[in-house]
Amino acid sequence: MDLSPRQTHIITLVQEMGHQSVEGLADQFDVTSQTIRRDVNRLCDLGLVRRVHGGVELLPKRQNLDYSERQILNSQQKWRIAKAVAARVQDGTSIAFSIGTTPEVTMQALVNHNELRIFTNNLNVAMIASSNPSFDVTIVGGRVRHGDRDILGPQTEQFFDNYKFDVGIFGVGGVDDDGVLLDFNEEEVSARQAISRNCRQTYLTVDGTKFGRTAHVRGGTLTDVNVIFTDEALPDWATTIVRKSTTEIIVCDAEGAEPDE
Repeated sequence: MDLSPRQTHIITLVQEMGHQSVEGLADQFDVTSQTIRRDVNRLCDLGLVRRVHGGVELLPKRQNLDYSERQILNSQQKWRIAKAVAARVQDGTSIAFSIGTTPEVTMQALVNHNELRIFTNNLNVAMIASSNPSFDVTIVGGRVRHGDRDILGPQTEQFFDNYKFDVGIFGVGGVDDDGVLLDFNEEEVSARQAISRNCRQTYLTVDGTKFGRTAHVRGGTLTDVNVIFTDEALPDWATTIVRKSTTEIIVCDAEGAEPDE
């Protein structure tokens, strides 16, 4: 999707706040209101936001955002997370990758490693991984979800249960304020849990917008994973939960990844 950096930033701001005014965006980007209106018209034409009087807001949603929308949102934060994960992964590692945009970006950050063994139900991850001839790439068979470009179902759980991986890398739809990990359907949760139970180390990649975000299917908690990679300090309630466990928190800011002591 051919968006300018400013248009991508507008989408992120609207996602974070739910709405933005044209005048407020013009002030923030130091451009005219007419320029912002042209940006808004472009985003509305693409079906990413909708106009309201004096501004723009998210489209009403009863389920997760479309994959193309999620690829745009919080892209800088995802790259910081991805680079921090890549710094932890050694050449020759076997990795199970789940669905989602942050795991996809993480695979991009890993593409210059050597001799990784990649197992996934995420077609985007598989295509990126296959660009490195030193990688072994194994994917699950089954029906593709066209919008998300992934494969879910009982065959996916069985696929991940056939192996023992060094590392599992996955995201979530949201994290509830009791630390429970949430997703948008049962098959997404089942696939993630299959990865988790078959890995020596589990890496949760989650940007700050996911904390407190609602989704309706529960599966696991923050303290079930070995390492949480995020782009900003966890909310106080999440920090309290995690610090009672052995789970490590890595905050991946613009200057690099630092453990959250």
